[in-house]
Parts: sequence; structure tokens; C-alpha cells
Amino acid sequence: MSSTAIFFDLDGTLTDPRIGITGCLQYALETLGRPVPSREELEWFIGPPLHESFVELVGADDAARGVALYRERFGDVGLFENELYEGIPDVLESLAGQGAQLFVASSKPKVYVDRILDHFELTSWFERVYGSELDGTNTDKRDLLAVALADSGVAPPEATLIGDRAHDAIGAAHNAIDFLGVLYGYGSREELEDEGATRFVHTPTELVPALRLP
Repeated sequence: MSSTAIFFDLDGTLTDPRIGITGCLQYALETLGRPVPSREELEWFIGPPLHESFVELVGADDAARGVALYRERFGDVGLFENELYEGIPDVLESLAGQGAQLFVASSKPKVYVDRILDHFELTSWFERVYGSELDGTNTDKRDLLAVALADSGVAPPEATLIGDRAHDAIGAAHNAIDFLGVLYGYGSREELEDEGATRFVHTPTELVPALRLP
């Protein structure tokens, strides 16, 4: 299947945010007086909407406080405890050179997405950047992609979402767009296949040939 509009997830797809996200989680849990798991035990948190994951982690009553504490550290420190996956700039350059329209669609608040893209000097590659709001609006990838498609004017048959977690695959299917799963991120092949994903790459260098642009 050929696509000319490529929507990239951020965490686990363009960048590896493990250190920052797990560190902010540990800070929030410690401040709440909760047990503090290791970074490895908290990796499941990377990708899904923040409030939803805090509900699972600490319960509905403490979830909002947990999010606030997480962001207290993330906005100043955790945001930049992040690494660009090797080869991503070359991927973006190649896709742009082939005439693809490039976008970002992340469940992370757009205010943070913009800062991260600027930090890694990636902003210029993307026509538009889509993220959620701090109040939780559009954290669901189904809603976010619907907004992105409507705003960009991209028709679903011309679009592909690249992501690493189940909510990415769910969002793509809900909006009738193609999905390419990356296995170098934080979701498993099984997790993605359970949501109907059939195409995968193991490294960023496999992205360009896998997309099969016209």
C-alpha cells in the first residue's frame, strides 16, 4: 500500500524517552508516598495517555495529583532526558526528499512535543505537529488522528501512522488509515498484532523501504 502522508508517533518512535518518563514517574510516586518501582518496571507507562496510566498505577483518586507531580518535574528536567533514535534524521530527510508529507501525532501535550522536536532540531521536517491539550483533550489517539486528518486535509487512504503501542494501532484502525508498527519502541509485536497490525520494522533504517512510497 502506498501512502504520501506520514504521521509519526513521538515517544518510542522518533525518540526514546525512557530516562525522563520513568524518572518523573518515580518522583511522582515518591512524593505521593507510594512504593517506587524500578525504571524497568515502569517502562509499560511509556506511550499511553498519562492520566489513564496513572489511574492504573495509583487509582482514580490520586491520578490527577500524580499527573501534576509528574509534570512538575517533566517540564523542567524530564523533557530533555530523552534520546533521538539513531537514523531518524536520515529517515525524515529521505521521506521528505521523496515528496511525503510529514506530521507528528502524539498523545503527549503539544506544548511538550514542540519543545522536544525543537530540542532535537526536527521541527523543520514536519508540516504540522499534533498533540493533546494539558486538560486531557485529544489524548485518545482515535480523537487526535481524527483532528489531524481534518485539519491537514489528508484523506485516510493517503495516510500512514507509524507508532509502537496498541493505542497507536487502535487510533489508526478507527480512522481507516494504514499502520506501520515499530518494534524498537516500547510495544511488543503481540500487543500490536492484537489490534490488527500486520506490518512491522525492527529499526529506523527499515522505515523508508517499508513505507513503499509511490
